Amino acid sequence: MQRRDALKAVVAIAAADVISAQSEAAASTAQPPRQAKSPATRHYIEARDGTHLYWREWGRGPSILFLTSAALPVEMWTYQMTAFADAGFRCLTFDRRGHGRSDVPAHGYDYDTLADDLDSVIEALDLHDLTLVSHSMAGGEIVRYLTRHGGRRIARTVMLAPTTPFFLKTQDNPHGVPEEAFEALRAGWRKDYPRWVAENTDAFFTPETSPAMKAWMVSLITQITVPVAIACNQAVTTTDFRTEMQAIRTPTLIIHGDKDASAPLALTGQPSAALIPGCELKVYAGAPHGLMYTHSDRLHADMLGFIRRAHS
Repeated sequence: MQRRDALKAVVAIAAADVISAQSEAAASTAQPPRQAKSPATRHYIEARDGTHLYWREWGRGPSILFLTSAALPVEMWTYQMTAFADAGFRCLTFDRRGHGRSDVPAHGYDYDTLADDLDSVIEALDLHDLTLVSHSMAGGEIVRYLTRHGGRRIARTVMLAPTTPFFLKTQDNPHGVPEEAFEALRAGWRKDYPRWVAENTDAFFTPETSPAMKAWMVSLITQITVPVAIACNQAVTTTDFRTEMQAIRTPTLIIHGDKDASAPLALTGQPSAALIPGCELKVYAGAPHGLMYTHSDRLHADMLGFIRRAHS
């Protein structure tokens, strides 16, 4: 893999719509505690460490929970929430800690804590027979949730362009990305994050994507706080899921584009599908990392087919 490709290999691993960074103590004094006792009207759920997670829903029917990319907010699923609600599903999503309307603590961006946050959401909303849908970084959250909390509430999972199983180049992962490439990437973020966004936006889409769609995505990406972006990137690039993915028994569909510059298919989607027993892999010719926008019609049809087949 060329160095330029290595730097592009994380284009969707940092994108966000976050409130101004604040310490955990400041967050607790600036606003009253928000409880999830009435989740239909109070759109915050308290995680185990007191972090408040913003969530929203649309539609009625069997539940689908959409997990956001790093570091995109819940708005990233606008088109999927609309399509699947119209198809007869209850669609839910939430802002990962440090993202969107959720609290921005100075810790907790490791996959154990993120999986615990996901469990807090599922438990607070009492979700069962649930379909989990992820994009990019969130694929690892599904894996860690299933191996850490079990799959009793989860009926099936759909991973779009996952960053699993392991990004980093090591002796037993020779095709991974060298750590120096990620260090250089994060050094660039510390100096001029908006410039990096501008230089990498096109790779997230296809040439046919409208300028308005690209501008909308940039408006989300450039609201991320750099410390959160760096913390998420470190989690994505250093966490090895290879062993635990072999223990997953939940029906899983992976959909990945063969033009994905952010999470190259040969490094992520293909080995992930090979590790999960019985996993179904669909590869879209010409699809980039942002395939949920560039190939939405086909994507929605394949996802609906998988979900309804699993229901029957």
